[in-house]
Amino acid sequence: MTSALVLAAGLGTRLAPLSAVRAKPAVPVAGEPLVRRILAWLAAHGVRDAVLNLHHRPASIARVVGDGSDLGVRVRYSWEQPVVLGSAGGPRRALPIVDADPFLLVNGDTLTDLNPAELLADHGRSGAAATLALVANVEPERYGGVVLDDDGRVTGFVARGPGARGSFHFIGVQAASAAVFAALPPDQPMSTIGGVYDDWIRRRPGSIRGFVCAAAFWDIGTPADYWRTSLAIAAREKRRNALTGRSAEVHPFARVARSILWDDVRIGPDAVIEECIVTDGVRVPGRAEFRRQILVAGPSGVAAAPLNLD
Repeated sequence: MTSALVLAAGLGTRLAPLSAVRAKPAVPVAGEPLVRRILAWLAAHGVRDAVLNLHHRPASIARVVGDGSDLGVRVRYSWEQPVVLGSAGGPRRALPIVDADPFLLVNGDTLTDLNPAELLADHGRSGAAATLALVANVEPERYGGVVLDDDGRVTGFVARGPGARGSFHFIGVQAASAAVFAALPPDQPMSTIGGVYDDWIRRRPGSIRGFVCAAAFWDIGTPADYWRTSLAIAAREKRRNALTGRSAEVHPFARVARSILWDDVRIGPDAVIEECIVTDGVRVPGRAEFRRQILVAGPSGVAAAPLNLD
């Protein structure tokens, strides 16, 4: 099995304010940091070597991953400073470390049960430069899409809205040939979709292909997506206390319902926490009540932001 590059350098803007506490790949999903779930999934499919690119809050990722040995994967890091290099510039920087052709390119903010061996096999048969794992786009008003011809070749990308009807949704995993990135100028921010891939499609029609599958896909894009995904996976895995982080303490007279508690949280007596996300180090005083809020530890106590679940 080939190596994998996990794209973990992004700023996580849509996940704010959670991404101000941890990088998106480090947020806990049903008790396990997202990036560890991704690496465990790769290891279960035979991937033994992975590279993570880092930029935003890198220590929050490195702290929960280390060298990957406890997950059965050798993990190394590609550092992107002073700017994040994007979905094409990041792989360009990491190529010497990845040292594989082709390799898996995995978004660090998504979860799926795709079998990557099937994706790689399809990529190898077609001779494509890049092959994107796709599912039917059943929410075109929410997600942009990938447009395919009858032979599975990507012909373009469309923004969310009416134009995305009948398109396919990219689930964050692809097989890529090193040649796509090797000729790019080093250390320049560049994107694949909306950039490098569009250029390949124009110059070499058929070089970017889609692998249409029925894999499950879980979104971590916004705080509401994160909250729903965490609860869904906790229910799916039936793990006790999956939504409560390490060293979290909830007073026996407090009430916590359908909420996610990160690490080192304290909930005081008679406090009420309903449908909330409580991030690292928050201290909720006794009798306080929060509903549909994101709680962040601040210099003067608890800072709250609305959690829109509608």
